Amino acid sequence: MPREIINIQAGNQVGESFWKTVLAEHGLDEAGNYKGNDPQQLTRANVYFSEVDLPGSAIKYVPRSVQIDLEAGVCNRIRSGPLGSLFRPDTFLHAEVGAGNNWAKGCAELVDSIMDVVRKQGEACDALQGFQLIHSLGGGTGAGLGTLLLSKLREEYPDRMLATFSILPAPKVSETVVEPYNALLSIHQLVENSDMTICLDNEALYDITSRTLKIKQPSFDDLNVLVSQVMCGVSTSLRFPGQLNGDLRKLGLNLVPFPRLHFLMPSYAPFNDMKAKAFQRISVDDLTRELFDRRNLLVACDPRFGRYLTAATIFRGKISSREYSIHQLQTKNSTQFVEWIPDNVSVSLCSVPPVGQAQAATCLANSTAIQEIFKRSLTQFAAMYKRGAFLHWYTGEGMDAMEFSEAESNAQDLIAEYQQYQEAGTEDEEGFEESYGEQGGEEIATEEEYEE
Repeated sequence: MPREIINIQAGNQVGESFWKTVLAEHGLDEAGNYKGNDPQQLTRANVYFSEVDLPGSAIKYVPRSVQIDLEAGVCNRIRSGPLGSLFRPDTFLHAEVGAGNNWAKGCAELVDSIMDVVRKQGEACDALQGFQLIHSLGGGTGAGLGTLLLSKLREEYPDRMLATFSILPAPKVSETVVEPYNALLSIHQLVENSDMTICLDNEALYDITSRTLKIKQPSFDDLNVLVSQVMCGVSTSLRFPGQLNGDLRKLGLNLVPFPRLHFLMPSYAPFNDMKAKAFQRISVDDLTRELFDRRNLLVACDPRFGRYLTAATIFRGKISSREYSIHQLQTKNSTQFVEWIPDNVSVSLCSVPPVGQAQAATCLANSTAIQEIFKRSLTQFAAMYKRGAFLHWYTGEGMDAMEFSEAESNAQDLIAEYQQYQEAGTEDEEGFEESYGEQGGEEIATEEEYEE
């Protein structure tokens, strides 16, 4: 039985790139008709697609997705583009005003109609696994409407997984001056309502495309392809058979040791320059090494300044379970991994490689280094909020200034929690063993007395 995922995209450019990659992997054309030649492609296509059997024609695969925006432009562009005939017409929902990069313009009147469409898609599922939300935290639609929608989903589907692919503002690639406000207000909601937040940012994506892929002037399409590769990697073992399988819930269970610390850093390998591809042979050891390399991270922070709490690696292609050497890598870099979570790197193996590659791997890491990103946003946020700069745009839309203070203190608490677990080392462990040993001794004594 397929475990379905409903995709909600408040970041429609990333979403479009994601659907192109998924269609290619399942052998479907841009209208949703099957053109492939491998039976594995359709075995679990129902994870992202609903089958529509029209009389007199072949089965059409329709994405289980909702496209939302606060202005009609992007939705109209998708409708008139190559993927226009793929989506159901009633899954495009937009307002007319636009958010103007203002988090407070969450457009609450649009949320009810979005939830109706989501409900309709959820009711048609056999075993709904959860939701994935694609959104940007710097603007108005993805941040404001996206997080509002997340809280509604949490109310209505409390027992389903909520995974978000969140594009964070990067210091070197800034679009608007109020990005720190939008980001901190969104993080405040994500801490409470999301189960897994996979963090991405344009600065890291730009570095990979220009430095590794040797594209001189990367466009947003080039950056979005990288995001879609990671998104497809995360759901691989749901969509294809494999030796060691995982799903969204299993990923969440392995990766999130404490409920608030669910912000994950994704990495992908191999990233190849197309000219150099013919001259390279990548082994499984190379893939493993690259996954934990700073240069393959899709978020601009350095894992060397933190410690890995947990990580999940997903290998694709003809890889034997004997080949990967995660344990060796952990032993060699033992200082990078916390010692109080044993065997904290999980592995999934899937025999179907991505289109155009023989082998590939995706990693989601829960590292304390992610606090760098929150510190960066918090510093910029505090500098403006202290003087009340730009606040009138938000209070004018009905927000209370207290919400800003709450978001600030929540981010400070989150950073403090990451720091606390980064520093939790052997001293804590020894202290715990001593006190635990004493308690154990007392218990044994009382049992002996009881027997006497």
